[in-house]
Parts: sequence; structure tokens; C-alpha cells
Amino acid sequence: MELIVNNLSKHFGEKLILDHLSFSMQSGDFMALVGSSGSGKSTILRLIAGLDQPSSGSITVDDTPVSGPGPDRGMVFQKYSLYPWLNAAENVAFGMRLQRMKAAEIKERTAYFLEVVGLSDAATKLPRELSGGMQQRVAIARALATNPSILLLDEPFGALDLQIRESMQDFLLKLWQRTGLTVLLITHDVEEALVLAQRVHVLAPNPGRIIRSLDVDLDKTDLDQLRLSSDFLALRRSLSATMRELEPALS
Repeated sequence: MELIVNNLSKHFGEKLILDHLSFSMQSGDFMALVGSSGSGKSTILRLIAGLDQPSSGSITVDDTPVSGPGPDRGMVFQKYSLYPWLNAAENVAFGMRLQRMKAAEIKERTAYFLEVVGLSDAATKLPRELSGGMQQRVAIARALATNPSILLLDEPFGALDLQIRESMQDFLLKLWQRTGLTVLLITHDVEEALVLAQRVHVLAPNPGRIIRSLDVDLDKTDLDQLRLSSDFLALRRSLSATMRELEPALS
């Protein structure tokens, strides 16, 4: 899999939202785009997902231009977006039914991905019977079940409290390590970006553009220890300082 975002710009009316954005990803990459309000984070993901069209520039997945939504791109939103009248298993199966997979395959893949996210015992529970973290895991399982080339995450843990958010970060990192997923995360949280991603791009706001990029070469065996390590804290301070320098641009 190769995702190429080339010279991407987006206007809404006369307002420039994204300004000549370029980056690329390969199979198995975990990349984060971190930025504050006004940096166009969600717009970038919507464009890659095919939910909106760029004003200029191009987006390709395996040399195929993105012209609309497709099963090669699975998306998970901050709001869990589960169907409240469907149980966990039925929510996971929903996209596969739209793809007209055979019933036996849907059943097998639903069971597998519920096991992958640790929710086999919750298959028959409705969303209202699940915690926020469990609902988001169902949403991730639903996105994975259609076998996307890349998983797009739009601030997926932003609605969770700190303890659950850190637990979900640990879950997502282990899931990526286990499955070899290709993941693009957008977040406003510098620490989350550094904890999860191999490579981080910092976005400046108004208009959104990449102003800094760095590789995160840290031992992520134990995330609790990672968050306390001197190398991690130094990177977090450095990125936080970059973000603070951009704050006047928000006014």
C-alpha cells in the first residue's frame, strides 16, 4: 500500500483551509498529524477518505486517484458513530453486508475482529450497554472488518477521560504491532502523537500546512515507562514549544 498526498490545497469559499500539503505513507506505517484548531486536521482526513474533494493537488492510494469513499480506507471518528439499534456484532458486520460478503465470511470475520479488539464477550450488547472505550473498540473492529489498506483515525480518543484514553492508546499500539496495520492518526494531543506514531507532522493553522516533521525512534514496549522517559519528555517539550509558537496565528 502506498498513500501519496501531493501538493494538496482546499478552499471553502474564499477561505484557504489547507495550503500545498504533501506527505506519503507505506504499508505498515503509523503516522500522526498533530495540530490545533484551524489546522485543517479533519479536512485532511475527509479528503483522504473521499468524503470531500480537494481544490487542487492529488491523493492516490496505490497509484489510484481518490475520487470518493472506498473500502480501501477505513475511518474511525471521535464520536463512536455506532448504530444504536444494532448490537456490537451487528455493528461490526454492517460494512461487510454493504460489500455483499457471504454470510459465512461475515460471521467468521465478525467473530475474529471482536476477538482482536477484546470484545468477544460483548457481541450481543447494544452500544448503550458498553463503555465509551468499548464502543470505540467496536468502531475500530467495524473499520478493520472490511479489510482496508489504511485506517484513518479522526481524534478517536478525544471524547474519553484520561485513564481510558491512555488504555485505548495502549490497545491501539498493540493492535498495530500485532496486525501490521497502516494507520494515519490526527490529533491535537502532542503526547498521543508521540506515544503512538512512528512519524509525526506538525500542522500550522490558518491555513493548515506542515511546518515540522520528525521520526519517533523510542522504545514503546511499556507505555507507562515511555511517558516518564527523558527522551520522550524532551520530544514532548520540543513539540509543545513548537505548538505554542503557533498560538498567535489562531487570532
